[in-house]
Amino acid sequence: MTIKVLLADDQTLLRSAFRILVDSEPDMEVVGEASDGAQAYELTRAKGADVVLMDIRMPGVDGLAATRMISADPDLTAVRVVILTTFEVDDYVVQALRAGASGFLGKGAEPDELLNAIRIAAAGEALLSPVATKGLIAKFLAQGGDAADGGPGRRGAAELATLTGREREVLVLVAGGLSNDEIAERLAVSPLTVKTHVNRAMAKLSARDRAQLVVIAYESGLVRPRVQ
Repeated sequence: MTIKVLLADDQTLLRSAFRILVDSEPDMEVVGEASDGAQAYELTRAKGADVVLMDIRMPGVDGLAATRMISADPDLTAVRVVILTTFEVDDYVVQALRAGASGFLGKGAEPDELLNAIRIAAAGEALLSPVATKGLIAKFLAQGGDAADGGPGRRGAAELATLTGREREVLVLVAGGLSNDEIAERLAVSPLTVKTHVNRAMAKLSARDRAQLVVIAYESGLVRPRVQ
């Protein structure tokens, strides 16, 4: 199955470089390029993109607003947004995760990291950024303040009560950055059982993917960031 990738960035040269890289892979292709958020949203709908590489700072409708538009569209529930940012330590990253992004990646990432992030995003299996530590994410979630966008993290605090004890336990481990295989080993169960618990937790908490589960775990207070 070919992963359809949409590039959204106001820098033409950067989009060209990403296109060459992505199109060089046999399992993915660039289906469109956008120079602003409004165009990114429209092309995502028109081109049937699976993954959108989204710059935050763009003229007009920025990447944050475009991510909200994509996440709110019932026809685009399967689309995954990866935020591209020059500065990974960026408060906008937290807002983007709340808005529905699957994760973020620095523009200075290695080519293999970018391609791996696209594949992980398309699979919906993990919090994306290969170079961002869970401590950084925890720090900015803790400092992010109120979510004016009403993202899933704010709903999570009230809905945690719907989770079973085992689902809560799995959620904590997901927030710790563990994969299904690692969680299975920790809990002495099968990876399939872990996947079932993760899927049920996502359904109960209205989370699009694992990245949103991490946001919910921290914002609801189920997991507390460590003091560095």
